[in-house]
Order: sequence, then structure tokens, then C-alpha cells
Amino acid sequence: MHKELSHEPDARRYVLRVDGDTASVLDYRLLGDSVAFTRAFTNPPYRGSGLAGELVAYAVDDVEATSTRRIVPSCWYVGEWFDRHPDRRQLLDERMT
Repeated sequence: MHKELSHEPDARRYVLRVDGDTASVLDYRLLGDSVAFTRAFTNPPYRGSGLAGELVAYAVDDVEATSTRRIVPSCWYVGEWFDRHPDRRQLLDERMT
């Protein structure tokens, strides 16, 4: 199984592909000095295997490495991801903490 993680800024999304198939997508919106992760979706055949978590981690790492933006977890899954990763909460928009 070959996984590929990518950022598609023109589409405002992060994508995880498995063997060339789109397995999971994380959509976002830019909000000035923040980025809102608005929707995490995993295609049914890939659910339950932790791919969405991998994709959120990749996106969070990318935001941290390439900008000074803070993250707004507008999607319930992203909010739960931050609950499970309290060491990353410093990246949240201060209005979210």
C-alpha cells in the first residue's frame, strides 16, 4: 500500500491518496491570520484505518512549517484530533482555547 500526502492550495485542501486513489481529504478556508479546517472526509472503503488522523497531522505540520497562521478546528474531527494531541494546542487560534 503506497500512501501519498499532498497540499493542493488551489483547491484549498490536503489530500491523502492510497495507491493513487483519493482516500481522505481535509478542506480549509483562510481567515486572515488563521486557517480553518472545515471538513475532514474519508472515503468509506478507507474508514477506520487512521488515515484522517494522518492527514490532519500532515496538515497541522504543514501550517506550522510554512506560515505563522493559527488553526481554527471548524470540523468536529479536527477538534477531537487536537483533544488527542494536547502538545499541538499551541497552534490553535487563541480564540479557540
